[in-house]
Amino acid sequence: MKKSKLIALKILTWVACLIPLARLAYGAATNNLGADPTETITFMTGLAALRLLVISLAITPLRKLLPRLSSLIKFRRLLGLFAFFYASLHLFAYIGLYSYFDPHAMVTDILKRRFITVGIAAWLLLVPLAITSTAGWIRRLGGKRWNQLHKLVYLSVCLGLLHYWWQVKTGVLTPLAITIIMAILFIARPVLDWLKRRKASARAA
Repeated sequence: MKKSKLIALKILTWVACLIPLARLAYGAATNNLGADPTETITFMTGLAALRLLVISLAITPLRKLLPRLSSLIKFRRLLGLFAFFYASLHLFAYIGLYSYFDPHAMVTDILKRRFITVGIAAWLLLVPLAITSTAGWIRRLGGKRWNQLHKLVYLSVCLGLLHYWWQVKTGVLTPLAITIIMAILFIARPVLDWLKRRKASARAA
């Protein structure tokens, strides 16, 4: 991919990733965040984080399925960092707008409300991934250990989806679509690896 095209695509990626934040900022400026602005902020930041994580995880299967899209790998880190950014906003919205920075209230919530417990765990798993996302950390850890560490993202997404399901009311199926997409990605990865091994074996034969 040409450098100019890559830069243009990265700019478009930045713009697309900032759309949820821009919508929230515009809603706050125009007093148009709905009847419960706190809930709107929390929901939109959490959903943005999950969507970006799922999109970043879709890059590897897409590259294996369509080798022409191998350059997509250059966008995975950016998408992952934006996902962490929105996950952090989601957490800070809870800390500031729901718990009012009260440590006792936060500890009580974490211990008593399971959706908050798994939500905090999902965010904590993303912290070392965000810290070690640079080329310097890849060199320090080595490619193999770095890849093993960054597989924690799958556990984080699963906990994030569980957090989503437990947060909505019984019978509400809003999290279903993103859950199905994530399930397809989980299944696609080993299937594509198996097909790749089979093709290699056929060539060798």
